Amino acid sequence: MNTLTRQFFSRALPSATLLLGSAALAQQTINVGDLNSSYNRNIWYMSIAVIVMAILIFVGVSYALFYTVNKFREDKRSAEPEQFHGNNRLETVLIVVPVIIVTIITILAARTMAIVNPTPKDALHVNATGAKFWWAFEYPESKVQGGTGTVTNGNELVIPAGRQIAITATAKDVIHAFWAPNLGGQRDAIPGSKKTWQIDTDKPGVYQGNCTVLCGPSHANMRFKVVALPKAQYDTFIAAAQAYKAPAPVSTSEKNGYTIFMQGKASAGAAACLSCHRIQGTQAAGAVGPDMSFFGSRNTLGAGIYEGQARINHIKPWIKKCVDLKPGCLMPAYEKLSDQDLGDLQAYLLSLKLPENASYWGKVPVR
Repeated sequence: MNTLTRQFFSRALPSATLLLGSAALAQQTINVGDLNSSYNRNIWYMSIAVIVMAILIFVGVSYALFYTVNKFREDKRSAEPEQFHGNNRLETVLIVVPVIIVTIITILAARTMAIVNPTPKDALHVNATGAKFWWAFEYPESKVQGGTGTVTNGNELVIPAGRQIAITATAKDVIHAFWAPNLGGQRDAIPGSKKTWQIDTDKPGVYQGNCTVLCGPSHANMRFKVVALPKAQYDTFIAAAQAYKAPAPVSTSEKNGYTIFMQGKASAGAAACLSCHRIQGTQAAGAVGPDMSFFGSRNTLGAGIYEGQARINHIKPWIKKCVDLKPGCLMPAYEKLSDQDLGDLQAYLLSLKLPENASYWGKVPVR
């Protein structure tokens, strides 16, 4: 794809581009015309022919309309119009031409579907599961070393740039929909059903994704990030994720946070967090809420509501009563925990980090 075509397409769809201000004050572009995705490129190739035909039809019909109106104006002809019954040649043209147009569009659509729908053999498989109101991303081909289960991350999808990613979408509760516009098309995530399709990008970067089906009070807050890394960096990330074991708490604060996470605190009516959340390499194996294994390496909180420093600032309020920050949030409130206990939980969660060389934030630009 040459530079001129990319520039033309990006300007041809201004209404399809939204600028989002992230918490990190970076401008993020959501663009269905991002030609770094092979899916978007193939849709664009098909669209060119359809747009050209639409323009020709518009020009042709407009010309015929104005020509007829002008030629048969009443002030130019005083005689009674010639009476006739039909015009077989014209009627044939009016039938054959639309049939040809529809046939061409059908062939183009079928060809495009045949290209974008099949899953390549070398695609990276990722299971995307929607729930109120967050996303779980599981890498079924990446088994955890020395244990059971597979690498899983919550609300942040890490992928290699330049490779097809086969997303298999489903949902836990109601119908959701997965869409990262810069990377390809959208699909519904339906309980009890699994749908697989491909996304990809040739350009490393951080991309925005959203749920696109009204699923409840925090539908607009059911966001996710896609971090596309160069192959070498992705390989480093996935190897570290497979070998990851949560570090043992070091400070007194982290140790108290660990105890509350694993055992709860009966005196404050706080249930153990492990009943809903998983931390790789520990006894915490809950699957009700997001996986917390690499929580300290993430850049978002609440499925993308808070990013960067805002994420850090809202961890304690989130634990205390997340429904105040995100309507419809199903996580129980921990209002009776002291501010010290909340801070200790925060300290423990922030200690859950991948090795620095495997961290995926800050290594590629926000797109």
